Amino acid sequence: MPKEHDTQTATRPPVKNVGFISLGCPKATVDSEHILTQLRAEGYAISPNYEESDLVVVNTCGFIDDAIEESLQAIDEALHENGKVIVTGCLGAMGDVVQQNFPNVLAVTGPHATQEVMAAIHEHLPPDHDPFIDLVPSQGIRLTPRHYAYLKISEGCNHRCTFCIIPHLRGDLQSRPVDDVLSEAERLVSAGVKELLVISQDTSAYGVDLKYKTGFWNGMPVKARMTELCAALGSLGAWVRLHYVYPYPHVDEIIPLMAEGTLLPYLDIPFQHASPRILKAMKRPAASEDTLRRIEQWRKICPELTIRSTFIVGFPGETEDDFEQLLNFLDQAELDRVGCFTYSAVEGAKANQLPNHVDEDTKQERLQRFMERQAVISREKLAKKIGSVQQVLVDAVSEAGAIARSVADAPEIDGLVYIEQDCELQPGDFVNVHIDATDDHDVWGSIVAR
Repeated sequence: MPKEHDTQTATRPPVKNVGFISLGCPKATVDSEHILTQLRAEGYAISPNYEESDLVVVNTCGFIDDAIEESLQAIDEALHENGKVIVTGCLGAMGDVVQQNFPNVLAVTGPHATQEVMAAIHEHLPPDHDPFIDLVPSQGIRLTPRHYAYLKISEGCNHRCTFCIIPHLRGDLQSRPVDDVLSEAERLVSAGVKELLVISQDTSAYGVDLKYKTGFWNGMPVKARMTELCAALGSLGAWVRLHYVYPYPHVDEIIPLMAEGTLLPYLDIPFQHASPRILKAMKRPAASEDTLRRIEQWRKICPELTIRSTFIVGFPGETEDDFEQLLNFLDQAELDRVGCFTYSAVEGAKANQLPNHVDEDTKQERLQRFMERQAVISREKLAKKIGSVQQVLVDAVSEAGAIARSVADAPEIDGLVYIEQDCELQPGDFVNVHIDATDDHDVWGSIVAR
């Protein structure tokens, strides 16, 4: 009879749950993903509700007044529903705004502060070692769907636009080493990501602070500069989409990469205005005529180019003539995708000190006129796509069909492609679609035989 051995039954410690609320722009989303990845690496569970959370982290935004109010409401709700709250993000960098409103929060940090947030979590919810957990996948924890991901290449900004407080919140430009960026991109693509969305505060300035230092990726030398980085990213086989591109002269270098298919033919450039006087007050490039010439040249090189931009109306001192110049710029530039905001007097912005602030009714009236003008341009440009065949990336599938995006559409901010037919598709699939109908923003199509 075999001898019985005493065995000890290994037990796992109870999992500690952290709730997480992520607000703000894609750059804040990446900050959240870094914190969530570290949480999982240390054995914490991420809870989907307040009741099961041992504490809650709120990643805030502080860019404009509406974002500040949304962040304050989120903190208030988390305190009311849970009671144990750690605040991070841009609002946390705005002096003692959080502490004055909510003295009972456990800790407050600024943005891009994974280690500080984790230190606060360790203090109030110490981790337990669990040797059974394979803690985190190689690509980290992401808040986006599996088939696309944001790739942050730098933090901070060297510009001092008078309407913006980002340099105050996130500091000056800090570019990531080029091999670090490319290694992360490679891991993401290996994990199934079909689209890389390149983000930063100023994508065009990538590598300036590194003096364009050459790094090595897979044994190959790559300069830490936007053009060389983009060429390397384009070799991975995924869609590569550029956001937050400041219109430096060297942006011209990447248009041929778009024409040859290395990058998506898509540029997100926040022009902000067209009146030279207002652009000067904003401390932005002030030659709209030169901008129009460059756009014309870009389209000659890459006719499929989609240009997205954002603008501000009601900036202090903006006259009706300034606004008309902006509308005329829209007519001439014929931009594909456009967003517009009324000026928001964010605390700490230098523009708040300028004279002749525009009243709220005028701001709203100009916003409406701006969007109506752009809607006509968008409707006409999209109508020209009817009858064409477009490659699209599927985002969602239901019994009614599928929702997808073309190369002209970034997630969450641009239009959609609706496929209203039975189809055996999955999120992340590429498919060719015949464009059947369009409106001001979206398109409808049918699948071309696969």
